[in-house]
This record gives sequence, structure tokens and C-alpha cells, in this order.
Amino acid sequence: MEKNEKLSLEVLLQNLDQYRPRRRGWTWRPTEPGQRGPFPYSQVSTDLKASVALPAADYFGGMDPQPDTVLTTEIASGRFEDDIRRMRMAAWHGADHMMVIRTAGQSHFDGLIEGTPEGVGGVPITRKQLRATRKALDHIEDEVGRPINFHSYISGVAGPEMAVLFAEEGVAGAHQDPQYNVLYRNINVFRSFVDAAVAKQIMAAGRILQIDGAHNANATAREAWKVMPELLVQHGINCAFSRAVGMAAANIALSTVPPTAPPAPCLTLDLPYAVALRELFRDYKFRAQMNTRYMGSSTREATVTHVLNVLISRLTSAHIQSTITPDEGRNVPWHYYNIQAVDTAKQALLGLDGLLDLVEIKRTGPLGDKVRELKERAILFLEEILTVGGYANALEAGFFVDSGLYPERAGDGIARAMAGGIAVDTIVRRDPDYWAPVCHHFGENTAEDCEPIGGCTLCKPEKIRYIDELDPEDNVNTRLQASKPYRESLIRPEVEWAGDGTAVVNVFLPVDQRTAEAAALAMAQAMGMKEPQVIHKEVMQPAEGTYLEVKGVLELDICPEDLVIPEEPHRLTETEIRQFVRERSLKVVGATVGQDEHSVGMREILDIKHGGLEGFGIECHYLGTSVPITKVVDAALEIGADAILISTIITHNDVHQVNMGKLHNLCLEKGVRPRLLLIAGGTQITDELARSNGMDAGFGRGTKGIDVASFMVNALTEADAHAD
Repeated sequence: MEKNEKLSLEVLLQNLDQYRPRRRGWTWRPTEPGQRGPFPYSQVSTDLKASVALPAADYFGGMDPQPDTVLTTEIASGRFEDDIRRMRMAAWHGADHMMVIRTAGQSHFDGLIEGTPEGVGGVPITRKQLRATRKALDHIEDEVGRPINFHSYISGVAGPEMAVLFAEEGVAGAHQDPQYNVLYRNINVFRSFVDAAVAKQIMAAGRILQIDGAHNANATAREAWKVMPELLVQHGINCAFSRAVGMAAANIALSTVPPTAPPAPCLTLDLPYAVALRELFRDYKFRAQMNTRYMGSSTREATVTHVLNVLISRLTSAHIQSTITPDEGRNVPWHYYNIQAVDTAKQALLGLDGLLDLVEIKRTGPLGDKVRELKERAILFLEEILTVGGYANALEAGFFVDSGLYPERAGDGIARAMAGGIAVDTIVRRDPDYWAPVCHHFGENTAEDCEPIGGCTLCKPEKIRYIDELDPEDNVNTRLQASKPYRESLIRPEVEWAGDGTAVVNVFLPVDQRTAEAAALAMAQAMGMKEPQVIHKEVMQPAEGTYLEVKGVLELDICPEDLVIPEEPHRLTETEIRQFVRERSLKVVGATVGQDEHSVGMREILDIKHGGLEGFGIECHYLGTSVPITKVVDAALEIGADAILISTIITHNDVHQVNMGKLHNLCLEKGVRPRLLLIAGGTQITDELARSNGMDAGFGRGTKGIDVASFMVNALTEADAHAD
């Protein structure tokens, strides 16, 4: 694929019946410490061939180092064709663990589903969805130069079938934990563990990384920070069970979630838990995830918690860093929040590179005491499970997800009856002549391999029966036909699906929250937004005002051919600019004009410290702030300047336009206009606005010294050519 070309989904879907995954099993990032740009790194992996760097990378030569930790992005739009596009975006920002969330109902299915119906709160996992996604990821990983792990869920009473499907189709990672099925899906405890035994054995054969589900306890309990001993126990049960059925420790990962979030003193509570977990399970991998329990609709709050969680990851190790976003609170799976979450994790991990070379965890004192206490409580919890007769009895007694700090019990745990739950009494003992449907099936089978029947689907993929679509209306082809204009010829905003038209407006209203919400909805409707909803509101002060974010649908189509797109200015290299300045010395006068006291913007354009014009050898004369136009022109004439740079932030009564016009007219009156470049800058300045008021160029937000220097050199070079 070319980086400037969109994925062709129609081409991708061709010949899926013949597609085979290029490999099986999970892939970890290879570590490659060393120099990146001007800095040495100790916790980085191999660089990408193609990527989008963090915004601050502009100051460091555009470098984009990749942390050593696998980065997750979670997808749940319900349309796999749109999720594939999001995966490409995420991969360019550094994600290599694409986790596709199944529909909630699919955990209850007792078989596989076919076709591609839209999901509710997730994607229906079908063979077609898996193949199309894995095929797309093959192309994406070639593009970025890194293997990408594809992940989904092996849960519910269809777990063994899902495991076989995943092994056949190259899925590299999966959630699998029988306790999750029992506690949160109410699947019968015995059926759940029997299914898990089969599923885990198939996962082991396919080298699929297993991630457990113990973290759901502290996302469910009323006081999550009190279930830490139980979390250790749940991790232990699943790890021991997985090992017993044949999984290698290297392919088992614990899903770890810090129990608290600010305003709780989270490091004091969460760090001891993380240390205890790592010490008890040092033979296993760790996947660090945010705790969604405390996540509301604020992107800022989620980001801060995310960074604090990454700090714990760096202090105690994490092999996979999950990147949950505020979508959990808003229930809106948007493209750009996935990407921002990946960038947050990458930025924090790189910023904390080498942290343990600088600090160490203090194992004596309060931290060490708390770690020991958590371990002791967990061991006592396990001993009580044995005392009452085992896991099923403890489950029936409501031991789990009780919000009391063990051995205290609050009596609010989840209790499941041994003789109840989904699929109760469905376990059937195998006949003596039982023949497993695929190799590596758990238990004693008639034959050790599939050679007598000419191979199974795990050994001979050509024996897989591929079913394309069953529903003539609700399928990917009809959806692609509807979205085709917005993928190929028209522009419409989107956050979830191609052509969904969703846009967001940020607004501050100086009224109380209830009034602000009603007013914001009215404003959105007046702006032409359909189905407006307030997705975030935050009181600045009960009487003085409220900040809100409003989403709505804009049924407005933009044709790119109708747009007037100005040519992008040609930015010269630093070497080209310096060469020109050496051959022809340049002088500029700069000032903030009128009654404007802002100075930062102009100083950043001029000063060598900020990469300004001085750094290219240009002689800069800064006159300060609130400088009269006449003084600026007089100074330029006195030193023989080549250009006048004015900054103007204040726009009341269009004073910024007035001052630009004054500068132009005064230079005309003095007869010096042809020999001076007049350049204006400011937050409200555009090139078009500046030129309409007599300037040669205008620069707005985000302008760097090299942009102004490039314009000057290009303009003077063109003027010299005309003079010749």
C-alpha cells in the first residue's frame, strides 16, 4: 500500500475463501536499546518503517522511537470494515495489539455464527470478519514493518469452537478465563471449566497468548481497592488451571488493573498491589489496563489516570500496555480517541524510559509491609477455599467479588449455584471410541493425530469450510455500497463509521449546568446538527459557567473538487536557508504593534533559543511590544532591513487589520514598499487576511521560525530573478 492511498476494502474482501494466515502465535517486540536522534534509550524496540510521530518530535528531528512494550488498541464499532481502517491508523501511531471486542450476546451463544451482522457494543466474530481483518493486518504490518497481533475473546459456551476458529484463522491473543464465564456470564461452573480445558489446549497448540479476566473483580466490586487479595487468588487459579491443561507459562498473561484512580491516593494503594502481583507471578507476562470503573466522560481525566497507570507499568514491568479511552464512559467508539490513547501510552512510556536506573522501589517500610499483607491475605483466602471443599463450594457461598477486605466479608459477593447457570447439566462423558474433531484436543482421544482421516483443519487449512454471507440485506457488501461515496469521492465527518456525519462542538456557557445543557442542545440544532447529545459536561463554578461537549450529525457533503485549496508553501531545509543567508546577509525588524503587549509569539519566531530566525544567521532587531507603526518603519530604514515582521494578537474593532493596512500605506508613502517584505503574524492571522491588507505574507498558529525564513528566502530569490 502507498501511504497516501486509502485501503481498498472491496479489493481486500476478494478471494477470502482462499486466504490463509501467514503465521500462528503471538509475537513480542524485539528490544533494541540505543541511540534515537540525540538521545540514548534503554527501553525501546525496533523502529517502524512508517509511522506518525508524537507532536513534540518536531523539536527532535521528527524521531519516533518505539517503547519496548506492546501497545493495545481496543475496537468495538460493530462494523469490521471500519475497524480495519482504524487499525491502520493505530498501527502508524505504534499499536501492535489489535483487540476486537465481541458482542456481549456472543458470550452466550452455544455455537458459531456466520454472516456479518452489525454488532451492539462489539463486533460479531465470524470467520469472514477474522479473515478480512487478518488479511488487512498482513498488509498493514508490511507497511509499518512490525508484526501485529490480532486478539479476541474465547468465552461463553461456544468457547472451544471459538478457540478452534481462532487457531485456524491466525488469531494471536485471546481472553480466556473460566471464572469470568461463571461470575459475569452465569455459565454453569462445571461446564465453564470443562470448556476452558478444551479451549486452553487448542490455544496452546496455536501458541495463542492467553489473557485472563481477573481484573473484572475490581471493576465490579463496590469498593474495588478491597478485593486485591481476591484478584491475586483469581489470577492464581487461572494460571494453575492453564498450566495443568498444557499451556506454557510464556503464553499466559495476567490482565492487571490498578484498583483505584485519583482523587484516591492511587500510587499508595495501587503500587503495593502491583509489586505483590509481580513477585507472586514472576514466571508470567503482564498486560496492564486502566480501570474503567472510575472513567467518566472527561478525556482529560482519563488521560491523567492513564499516565499514572503507565508509571506503575514502568515501576513494576508490563509486557502489554492497554490503552482504554473515554469511549468506555461515553459509549462511543471513536477513531481519534483510540489513536490519542495509543499516543498517550507511547508518550508516557518513552518519557519514563530508564526510570528504574534512576529510582528504586523501597521494599522496606509501608510498601514492603503492604505487599506482605496482601500476599498473606491471598494465601488465607486460598486456604479457606480448600477448607470449604473447593472452588465450586466457595463460589456457591459468595466468596468472590465481595467488597470486604479479606478476611472481612461484606456479604455482597457474586454467588453461583453448582446446579444452576447457563448450560447446566450439559456435560457428556466421552464414548470410548471418541474421535476429536481437531488435533491437540484436550483429553484422551481415539487417535493421537489426524493422519487416519487425512488431516484436520488445524493441520490442513484447505479442509476448512468457508461461509461468506447468509443475510442478503445485513452484510458488509451492502454497507460498503452505502458508504462508498464517503470513502472515495465525498467528505463527511466521521467518528465511528464511514459517512456517519458525526461531529463534536466544544462550548463554554456562562450559566448553571442544567441551563447550559439545554442551551447547548438548542445551539447545536441551530447549527444544523441533527440528533444532538451532550456527551460531556463539567461545572467550572455553579453560577459562573459550564463546559460542554456536544455531538450531533451533520448531513453535509463536501466535494473535494469544489474546494479551493491554496498551494502548500515550500519549506526550505535549514542548510538551504543558511547558505542563502551566508551569501546575502539578511536583516529584519520585529515588533508587536499598536497597543498589544503580547511578546511570546514574536520572540519565538526571532530568538535562536526557539529555533527562530537568529539561528539561520539572520540579523534580528526586536523593538518590543506596543510599538507604533511609524517607529517600526523608521527602524527598518535606519538599519537597512530586508523585512518588517509585526505581531498582532488583539483583534477588537479589527485593529489587527487596521495596523496591517497602516504599515503597508506608510511604506508606500515613504517610497520603500517595493524593497521591504512585510510579514504579519498572530493567532487570528491567515495568509489570505494578511495579503488582503497589504502584507506579503501572514502566519498563524503553529508557525515556526523556519516557516518565516523559508518564505523570506523564496520571496527574495524570486525578486532577484525578476530583477535580472
